[in-house]
Parts: sequence; C-alpha cells; structure tokens
Amino acid sequence: MTKFYATCAIPYVNAAPHVGHALEFIQGDTITRYHKLLGEEALLLSGGDENALKNVQAAEKAGIPVQKFVDDNTAIFLKLTQALHCDFGVWQKGSDTEHHFKASQKLWKLCEKDIYKKSYEGLYCVGCEAFYTKDELNENGECVEHPGKILDSVKEENYFFRLSSYQKQLISLITSDAIKIIPDFRKNEVLSFLKQPLLDISISRSNIRAKNWGVPVPDDPTQRIYVWFDALNIYQSGIGFGWDEKNYDKWWPANVHVIGKGITRFHAIYWPAFLLSAGLKLPKSIFIHGYFTINGQKMSKSLGNVIDPFALIQTYGAEAMRYYFLREIPSTSDGDFSERRFKELYNADLANGLGNLVARTAKLASIAQNVVIPKPPTFLQCQGHNPDYQKHLEGYQFHEALSYVWGKIKAFDINVNTTKPWEKKGDELTGIINTYIPPIQEIATLLLPFMPQTAQKILDQFKGPTIQPEPPLFPRIQ
Repeated sequence: MTKFYATCAIPYVNAAPHVGHALEFIQGDTITRYHKLLGEEALLLSGGDENALKNVQAAEKAGIPVQKFVDDNTAIFLKLTQALHCDFGVWQKGSDTEHHFKASQKLWKLCEKDIYKKSYEGLYCVGCEAFYTKDELNENGECVEHPGKILDSVKEENYFFRLSSYQKQLISLITSDAIKIIPDFRKNEVLSFLKQPLLDISISRSNIRAKNWGVPVPDDPTQRIYVWFDALNIYQSGIGFGWDEKNYDKWWPANVHVIGKGITRFHAIYWPAFLLSAGLKLPKSIFIHGYFTINGQKMSKSLGNVIDPFALIQTYGAEAMRYYFLREIPSTSDGDFSERRFKELYNADLANGLGNLVARTAKLASIAQNVVIPKPPTFLQCQGHNPDYQKHLEGYQFHEALSYVWGKIKAFDINVNTTKPWEKKGDELTGIINTYIPPIQEIATLLLPFMPQTAQKILDQFKGPTIQPEPPLFPRIQ
C-alpha cells in the first residue's frame, strides 16, 4: 500500500492555542484524509515544541514547574485537534526523554562533522527562538514577526552548524523541486534569500541561559540543543528515528510539511541542511499557508483580539469551523476572520445551502413510494468524475475545491426550485426523487476530506433501506 506522511508545525506551548493553530490542524487533517480516501496508508503528526526558552519563562511567570506547565498546555493543543475532528496518528512531545531526546542526540552525532564551538554575540528573539543580524530586522530594529518586542543581546559560547556549506545544494534542490515548495511565490522567496551568503547558525544554548531545560548536547553537559535543531527533529522522532528504525524507514521521508509562512526559513533551509549533513532523506514538499487577521487587524494579545477556538467550536460546531477556515481563508495567502462573516457564511452555505437541500430531499424521499436507493459511489469514483475537484485538492487549494462542491449544491438547489417536486405525487414524485439521491450521495462523498462527520451523516441518511428526515445539519443562527 502506498504511504503518505504529513506533518503540521510543532506549536510552542507557552500559551493556549488560537485560531491560527486550528487553521493549520484542519488543513493537515484534510490533506491526510484525502490520501486515506485514495486508498493510501496515511499518517499525520504534530506535537508539542516543549524545549523552547519561552516555555521556561512562561512557566516561571505562572509559578508552575516547567514539566507540568508543558504537559498541561500540550494536552490542551491535543484536545483542540480532537475537538476539530482532526486525526493525528502521532502526537510527539519534545520533552519525551525516552524517544525524542534519544532521536535528537542521534541527529546531533550524525551532523558532528559540521558542528563546531565558538563564542558568539548576537540579537536573540525569544518569540522566534532565533538569532537575527541587524539587516534582518525592521526599520525600528525589531523582529519582523514580533514587532514592538525588544530583542535580547546574547553573548556566550555555543555550538554552531556549518549552514554555509550547503548553500549550493539547497539552491539546486529547491530550484529543481526535489524539495517542492508550495505555492511558487514562497519558493521564489526562499531562492531570493539563498542568493545572499548563508551564515552558520547557533544550535545550542548554555545550561545557564536554557535554565537546564531541553535536550542535553552529547558529550557536553554544559550545553543544551537549541530549539530548532531539536523541534524540527520531532518530525522524525515521532515515527521512530533513533528508537524504532523499522517504523521510521516505513514513513520517512515526509511527503509534506504543513507550516505557516513565518517559519519558512527554518523548514526550507535549516531543516534540509541538517538532514543533508546527517545523510538522511529529505522531505518531498513544504506547503506554506498564510496568517489570520482578525477583523482586518493582526492577531495579537496586546490588541486583545486573540480568538479562542474552543469558544467557536462551542458556538458553531467543529464542522462549521472546518468549513469556514477551508472555504473562506485562501489556502496559500493571508485571510481575515470575523464573526460577522462566519455567521453570514454559516447561514448562507450551511444552513440554507447544504443543510436545507439535504432536509428537503430527505423529507420528499420519505413521502415517495418505491424509491430506488443506489449504493453510494466510492471516493475514487467521485473524484474520477470531477477532475477540477481533484486538481484543486492535489494543489492544496482547499477553498477552490469547496467552491467547486458548492457550485454543485447551488445547481442542485436551482433544479429543485425549478422542478417543484413537492407539487408532484405518485410515480412522478418517485421518479424525481430517484434522480436526486445520486447527486446528494456524490456531494456528501466529495465533502469527506473537509467535513467528515457531516459527510458521513448524509451518507448514512441516504443509504437506505428507507430515507427518513433527520434533525437539521446546521440550524440557522441569528
């Protein structure tokens, strides 16, 4: 059986999840479900980036032991994935000493020919967990990702990785799509960055600055492995690298890393360089999504506009949330979230659109006599009949694929309103309903990667031996 291995970025667990995390989890789950429906053995991984300095600082501020702090917060992220109906086959914790520590120390040893120690002084952004040169900062001397926050001036002896040795290889791999970066404009951004000389990067911290938290550097008890070297390795440690080589060999390399645009450099440059140094296989592709704005503004704690995804799920349901994020937010660029627009789309597309169509058809089918209920089509059959849908999903254009499905729903709705089956009786009504059931089944099947529970409810309702009305899929909201 063909395998497909996808990952979502490993979130920092210094605070509760926000809607941006929900977007990425839903995207990763949709991709994985799609490949399962194709008959492939598919696996989705994420976990907790628990060894970051920001986690230590947040735990100290909360007055909670670091291990308990990351355990509790990582559990909240996992709970969110479950509430969103996302099927993560692996959830790997960065503080897992049995598996992840062992895997990260193995990666270090494999890269030792490119690792050296030197004294360094630089500007460190705790938010990014990264050092920056002055020319990488904005006009105010601030991190582009975290404006308004003062960078730490750090001077210490660290281990460095010879990133500079891999510049030509990285350019070749990305140019040739050996590592395919989606969308193309992100690929061009990476190649533009690679036109500048690559500087070697720090991959460790002193125990003093790390506060004795994180993966110990092999053979040097005074240092801890720097967060990106260890966090990126969760993609490998979660599937057995360093502790279950059979499982690792089965799944690695990743078919796709799903990430936000702010961590492109780490995934498209640093991570492949580490793997090249270690003599390991490279990920096949990197899919990069944009950011959320909230009512047209950047989401930030200082503005007080960070949205709790659990509250949205409680109010509107997970399936409606999956629909909004996949339909309304362009898959490869920034998108805006507003509760006003959420309600508008919910009522128009889900309550009045899909929900009303299913309810009307089911009610008429329960009245008609001798209705013929065909066996629902397989996903492969449906996809074969809908090449545009397939093209959109293969390109991770979720909004386009859903727009295509809703085109079918609207066309069906127009047909119902034109035919007026509620005015028919007997064999005439039965004949009309017999033509309605196959497209309902097809629409539900095409929705399986996006809205799995809703799609399955519709398929169950329209599988026979009789069809009966059910409670509304999406009750209208005010």
